Amino acid sequence: MRAGTCTMTIRPRRSVLYMPGSNTRAIEKARTLAVDAIILDLEDSVAPDSKTSARKQVSDAVIAGGFGSRELIVRINGLDTAWWLEDLDLVAKAKPDAVLIPKVSSPSQLEDVAERLVDISADHRIRVWAMMETPLAMLNAREIAAAAKDVETRLAAFVMGTNDLAKETRAKITSGRAAMLPWLMNCVAAARAYGLDILDGVFNDLADAEGFARECAQGRDLGFDGKTLIHPNQVAACNGAFSPSDEEVAQARKVIAAFELPENRDKGVVALDGRMVERLHADMARRTVATAQAIAGRR
Repeated sequence: MRAGTCTMTIRPRRSVLYMPGSNTRAIEKARTLAVDAIILDLEDSVAPDSKTSARKQVSDAVIAGGFGSRELIVRINGLDTAWWLEDLDLVAKAKPDAVLIPKVSSPSQLEDVAERLVDISADHRIRVWAMMETPLAMLNAREIAAAAKDVETRLAAFVMGTNDLAKETRAKITSGRAAMLPWLMNCVAAARAYGLDILDGVFNDLADAEGFARECAQGRDLGFDGKTLIHPNQVAACNGAFSPSDEEVAQARKVIAAFELPENRDKGVVALDGRMVERLHADMARRTVATAQAIAGRR
């Protein structure tokens, strides 16, 4: 491998925008936004009397395509509702990239989804994402993530539902999210232990650009792959926060190059710019470079 090159495959999920499945204009606008992924929502943003029409509209939109390189996910209604089976049946036929399951509290719910996907012979490329937004989900995060070991579950990602989590626990979402940090890090650890991506929750105050920027930076530093969004105006700042800077990429290439020198290839630690760098830093550097290359490939 040449210095600075990387064969790691990464799909950027920096910015993941919710769009109401009942809003035709919003779905059309989603095809033009600089987001990495779109979640077409059939759950919270759709009124009960609009569930059927929204389901058909979302299915038609997925089939019609036109979303370019944007990853397309559909959030169905919860498994405790009367709508989820019809949601899953119709949506799976449209073949989105993934289906997002709300309020996953135990692995058994993912098993129920997996069983249904098998029953309807759903395309094997459709992945399953799990929303982590209940007290039980926080207690069972490891077991839920471990469900990914069963390929039938198709589990690929966690999505934090911080608003619902605050509601169910009565915790306050404050600046810095002190009450949420143990749960956020618990879910990050569980996701990483079983090879899952993980997305941070939404930021509610659209007028607070500085607060949003701080929370994006916090989510990045906590280890999240990206953040879920509620408005197109949040996309640019989110993409910037979760993209490696030019300086970070340049430094990563220097670390990779140092370990690829003939005299360093068998070393676990090398000196670089006056500090000791371990081989694990070279692995991290390769991921940084791969992420930057994947982002550049989307432009």
